[in-house]
Amino acid sequence: MKRLFMIRHCNAEGQHKDSPLTRDGVRQSKLIADFFEKNSYKLDRIISSPFLRAIESIKPYAQINHLPIDIDERLQERMLSVQPVDDWMDVLEESFNNLDFKLPGGESSNDARSRSLELINEVMADNNCENVAIVTHGNLLAILLKEFQADIGFTHWKGFTNPDIFLVQKVGGESIVERIWKT
Repeated sequence: MKRLFMIRHCNAEGQHKDSPLTRDGVRQSKLIADFFEKNSYKLDRIISSPFLRAIESIKPYAQINHLPIDIDERLQERMLSVQPVDDWMDVLEESFNNLDFKLPGGESSNDARSRSLELINEVMADNNCENVAIVTHGNLLAILLKEFQADIGFTHWKGFTNPDIFLVQKVGGESIVERIWKT
């Protein structure tokens, strides 16, 4: 049975692609490694956003288990706008309500969905890996989880934590999404 572990990165110093984890974020990344070990979740593959905060969030687990971290551009954070947005929370909410909404130079939810869903479909078709970690960002995570549970949206996104982990698996032909990270 294919299991996807969808992981939101740990606390970071900022939103830039090269923003490192905070001191607390480094501690959280070790807690993620411990979490997988204590729950006997043995990952076959790790695929991460190219952003440093995502890579660093899963690095302790990867090192302990001698697993490479595959970097995939399709998991990078969604760009809401190339310009600063003062009311970004309202803009983000609108992007969840209208999946084609986007600001100039930005990416709609459907745009982000298309690029990331391509990767998810590849992973689901790969019979060589049963337990796959997908490490990404909160906004994209919510968009991806909506593929498996239709009611996931802005309100769910607001409840996500850094880090956060969701388990997605097919049971009897139906996808089940379960939040397995306990803060």
